[in-house]
Amino acid sequence: MKERGSFSNSVGFVLAAAGSAVGLGNIWRFPYLAAKDGGGLFLVVYIILALTFGFTLLVSEVAIGRKTHQSSLTAYGKIHPKFRWIGGFSALVPFLILPYYCIIGGWVLKYAVTFISGHGTAASDNAYFTGFITAPLSPIVFDVIFLTATSVVVYMGVEKGIEKFSKVLMPILLFLVIAIAAFSLTVKNPETGMTGLDGLKVYLVPSLEGITFKKFFVVVIDAMGQLFYSISVAMGIMVAFGSYVRDDDNLMQSVNRIEIFDTLVAILAGVMIIPAVVVFMGKDGMTSGPGLMFMALPKVFEAMGGIGQFVGAVFFIMVLFAALTSSVSVLEAVVSGLIDRFHWSRRRATVIEYLCALVIGIVVCLGYNVFYFEVEMPNGATGQILDIVDYLANNIFMPVVAIGTCILIGWVVKPDVVINEVTKNGEKFGRKGLYRVMITVVAPILLTVLLLGSLGFI
Repeated sequence: MKERGSFSNSVGFVLAAAGSAVGLGNIWRFPYLAAKDGGGLFLVVYIILALTFGFTLLVSEVAIGRKTHQSSLTAYGKIHPKFRWIGGFSALVPFLILPYYCIIGGWVLKYAVTFISGHGTAASDNAYFTGFITAPLSPIVFDVIFLTATSVVVYMGVEKGIEKFSKVLMPILLFLVIAIAAFSLTVKNPETGMTGLDGLKVYLVPSLEGITFKKFFVVVIDAMGQLFYSISVAMGIMVAFGSYVRDDDNLMQSVNRIEIFDTLVAILAGVMIIPAVVVFMGKDGMTSGPGLMFMALPKVFEAMGGIGQFVGAVFFIMVLFAALTSSVSVLEAVVSGLIDRFHWSRRRATVIEYLCALVIGIVVCLGYNVFYFEVEMPNGATGQILDIVDYLANNIFMPVVAIGTCILIGWVVKPDVVINEVTKNGEKFGRKGLYRVMITVVAPILLTVLLLGSLGFI
């Protein structure tokens, strides 16, 4: 236990967990889905699912971590020996995610440097992004810088590294998110007269135009898939962070705070991006993934005129902070597993995982030039090496881990294992009845549907 460390208090845990949740998934996926799925309609569905489905997975994983004082790789086996396989899958997820997450973090770093140095106008050309990621050396250099920064924080340990890092960075990150969101509401397109407030209506007002049961079902599945990104479940992170929570801390209070923080930032991410994009590019300007961050938004900053350069710099600094807090938690999920399973020192585990992520990252970077190819995946998307790794981790392994967790807790060892852990100091479990229904029936069904959709069966 001494080697693994612990959070000094519940604030450290909440900030670290919230830092994990507030990442690229919130910033470049949430706004796109909200714009695509009827604005306010998506928000309502997302919030309901966050308070039910998301809450169920989050409290289960944190409780498993604290009960066993182990990372996900070994924790599930301690809950029930026959479910040790869940730990293997959950450890594989962050191992796959870390290399390409740091590559994308390197892209963000590149754009932050570009805007800070006053070359933001060049970044508004689509060829700028394409030219950068297909270059043989530059993406690797920025990947190494980002991966090294992430590894240094984890190398320092739980309290002196992750907790201290989160306590400094998270307040700054939240301030920048609020500031950019507020600015986004003040922008105006001199040619069309459209303002940020007009764009905000597109985001917040529910659109039921052409809604059918099938389309509503798609909204629900999109919102549920987004929750995996948003609350960092099914990837070993919350189990690892839960294992560092002290036995006398109020677990339910911390989980509630993480829920609130994450949902707030996810909604603010939409306020940051959707109004500005709609004002200058129309609703059709909304896209998912790298296209939004590295192609659409630089065009928006250029359209803002002189202040766009400054706003772009602040925005990419904010995204860089968000990416760093998330990548630290992803790396920690792997390192804590190596410490618990093989009894390695934190330093040895961090260095070995750093080298693995470095090698895999270089291969993924070269997937845009030397190793370039395209393949169609079961969900209909076409991708390269990075997209394939992302698909395996997020669309296959994460739902499998979540389904396994529901079966283990809901049907094998029973929900009281989690409920007793959460309430062992006399705390109240406010949504106990809801939790039992979700973990045993509703969540497994929803997750199975999500997995079948990812495999192309729905």
